Amino acid sequence: MPQTIAVLDFGSQLTQVIARRIRECQVYSKIYHYSTPAAKLREDNVAGIILSGGPQSVYAKKAPHPDPAIFTLGVPVLGICYGVQLMGHFLEGEVEHSKAREYGHGVLTIQKPGRLFAGLPKKLRVWNSHGDKLTKLPPGFRAIGTTENSPFAAIEDAKRNFYGIQFHPEVFHTERGGDMIRNFLLGICAVKAEWTTRDFITQAVEKIRAQVGNGRVLLGLSGGVDSSVAAALLHKAIGKQLTCVFVDNGLLRKGERKAVEKLYGDHFHIDLRVADAGKLFLRRLKGVSEPEQKRKIIGRTFVEVFEKSLKSIGRAEFLGQGTLYPDVIESVSIGGNPAALIKTHHNVGGLPERMKLKLIEPLRELFKDEVRRVGEALGLPQEVVWRQPFPGPGLGVRVMGDITPDKLEILRNADAVLQEEMMSSGFYYKVWQSFCVFLPVKTVGVFGDERTYDYVIALRVVESTDAMTADWAKLPHDLLQKISSRITNEVRGVGRVVFDISSKPPATIEWE
Repeated sequence: MPQTIAVLDFGSQLTQVIARRIRECQVYSKIYHYSTPAAKLREDNVAGIILSGGPQSVYAKKAPHPDPAIFTLGVPVLGICYGVQLMGHFLEGEVEHSKAREYGHGVLTIQKPGRLFAGLPKKLRVWNSHGDKLTKLPPGFRAIGTTENSPFAAIEDAKRNFYGIQFHPEVFHTERGGDMIRNFLLGICAVKAEWTTRDFITQAVEKIRAQVGNGRVLLGLSGGVDSSVAAALLHKAIGKQLTCVFVDNGLLRKGERKAVEKLYGDHFHIDLRVADAGKLFLRRLKGVSEPEQKRKIIGRTFVEVFEKSLKSIGRAEFLGQGTLYPDVIESVSIGGNPAALIKTHHNVGGLPERMKLKLIEPLRELFKDEVRRVGEALGLPQEVVWRQPFPGPGLGVRVMGDITPDKLEILRNADAVLQEEMMSSGFYYKVWQSFCVFLPVKTVGVFGDERTYDYVIALRVVESTDAMTADWAKLPHDLLQKISSRITNEVRGVGRVVFDISSKPPATIEWE
């Protein structure tokens, strides 16, 4: 088991980003519920603890508080934003509501570099997002950095290895934030940078073999990065004990089914079965507009199709899924985790008891870029490993409103044009995701001498490293013009193309 840095989640939507930044330092991180007992952290042999930010005030009636015993474990602790306020609250300091909320860019002046700021310049631009602030230091602490509105923007108790910062080092907006995190991990916690792809594969193969034994695994193969890498990893571990099922849910992109059959059936010689269930999915989705309801219907139907697949495959004890760590975190509701529910992922969670299959998720500890590295190490081709993410519910969450065969056909054709131009221009592999969204809005247009009244297609193209945060891609205007012209001229039913210039946050990458 690699050395672990525990990230206690107090409700920040950036908690996952903290965990990801730790992984970038080749150190294993794990997100825990804020109330996790100190005894559990001791049992997991954590080498350090990071307290995340959060939307609450430490004095609120239902404010999330940790087990106070975490401060007696003898391991370094770093509090970020709400986390530093918790340290003040629990260690006999004082926290008060700020007269002026600090949000956005600020300037950090480092007074005493110490180990946390070792090697950093005296002034740095940092990102703030808080309404409360520390106003009295706990005993044993000293201030090591200030911002315009906070004399205690960074504090330390070097004897106990307790550190607190009021800003967010995990976001790209903070200069040298990654170096601050690295200093905490490698300098203060003294962990080794040994969380590598090769080590993960070795450990994962051993774990899969131990879990599966002589059993058989049924895996849903979509052709996307996650399921493809999961299939390759499972195949490396158990070989012919793996059977892959590709579900044609009627929500696929143009030519997707044929491409999957050719690549995995003919090239990789994996036992691949195709379930033609498009009519069933579309029938159940008829008239449904609410995004969460769509996802749940697709998820339930997906499981049912697998149940039927068991009859033709025979005995199977396990269901494999390409669940990733962000999927696991985002899908935890307020009841189990303070972070607000963003969306339900159809491939996360328990299976119905009637299915009698045990769940195996070999990638659930990994972020997307880690999955790509695993895929490369397993020998998957570039077009698979670096394929852009595609949601499990497919085009079902890219058709806004109710879903019909006609709307899906319009979206497929428009998206095919976009992908073709992204590939030919060389931008496909330069961005994180590029896709079309069908808007159930008709606008007036003119084709020739005729007045038209057709639908709108939105282009969503974003740059990101982990899907936790994203910015819209600044594509060349001539490329956007060509894409728009081709879609409006070649795709019947589309009269207008718009470009989404929203970042995440506040918007998500997908529209639903």
